[in-house]
Amino acid sequence: MPLVPADGSRSAHDVGGATASTLPRSIVVLLGIVGVVAMGVGIKASAGIVAPAVLALVLTIAVLPVRRWARSRWPSWLATLAALVAAYLILLVMVVGLVVCLIKFADLLPAYAAESKDLTKDVEDGLAQVGLSTGATSDALSKVDLSKLAGVLGDLVSGILGALGDLFFLVTLMFFFVAAVPGFAPRVAALRGTKPGLTAALGKFVRGSQTYLLMTALFGAIVGVLDAGALWLLGVPLPLVWGFFSFLTNFIPNIGFVIGVIPPALLALLDGGWQDMLWVLVAYSLLNVTIQTFIQPRIVGNSVGLSAEITFISLVIWTFLLGALGALLAVPMTLLLRAIFIDADDRASWVAPLIDAQVADPEPVVPERQPAR
Repeated sequence: MPLVPADGSRSAHDVGGATASTLPRSIVVLLGIVGVVAMGVGIKASAGIVAPAVLALVLTIAVLPVRRWARSRWPSWLATLAALVAAYLILLVMVVGLVVCLIKFADLLPAYAAESKDLTKDVEDGLAQVGLSTGATSDALSKVDLSKLAGVLGDLVSGILGALGDLFFLVTLMFFFVAAVPGFAPRVAALRGTKPGLTAALGKFVRGSQTYLLMTALFGAIVGVLDAGALWLLGVPLPLVWGFFSFLTNFIPNIGFVIGVIPPALLALLDGGWQDMLWVLVAYSLLNVTIQTFIQPRIVGNSVGLSAEITFISLVIWTFLLGALGALLAVPMTLLLRAIFIDADDRASWVAPLIDAQVADPEPVVPERQPAR
């Protein structure tokens, strides 16, 4: 029988533990599922606020080393200004770089209109030779028009440029987040006194996010340089542009390689034919798949503590909930939820081995020898 204080009072922890223990496990699981679904609905409904806020938080975390380095040399206000400039530069490179890549792609496509028609005719003739040509396929091939694709890319660029007004919210958030960094030290110290587990979990999230961003940028730069060199050797137009595009798409887990190869492969097809496109696909497969599929996930996954399958699932879920920004924020968002709901709660520690990149083998239990009688 549990001991009760003389005054008959019980702590909230005792009451909560007793209540939780009286609920059947099935009810607890169902309540958890309902809570997750409700949180997902709320995040999706407020994606226009959540996505910029998380992006501002991630960029602030990314420039913390810049502020730390500057603080050791300059006054605090100047170090904060340096970190703010670095965060704005990262955002500027991302937005302007993406817009330039799309504009270059859209400008090149109309020049290959004749090649597109010849290629479409060759495909139709090839299907007719093997008996696969039908009215539906002929109608579909006749609708292939690069000018329409260029128009779609133009609309996409216009949408991105039109959304610059919405960036005011993001830019403002980044200003307040970076400016608030100096005042976080006493807050973290106070939180550590009352919630040491949560403080440690949030510290792990910050370090994991910094490692993820650094390693992703490093591997993205390596992939971009190698891709640009391969495209230059193959004679694909604008190799530097597509190398930089590979760097940007490397921040999209798992499927960034597929997105990055589409423009150069299509240009190689129009410029040199099927053989050139195959060479581009082979080069990207050897370089990107080797680095992004076999090397990068092992290093990044081990450093942030997420397995490859969890990373892919998080990519799908966060893209669905937050849109295009969810693809970029998939890993940081997953790390944040892990810190709050798993690492900060000892009762949820059993989930960690299911999502970790590596789990140590448990030591075998050696049965104790019974003393001889």
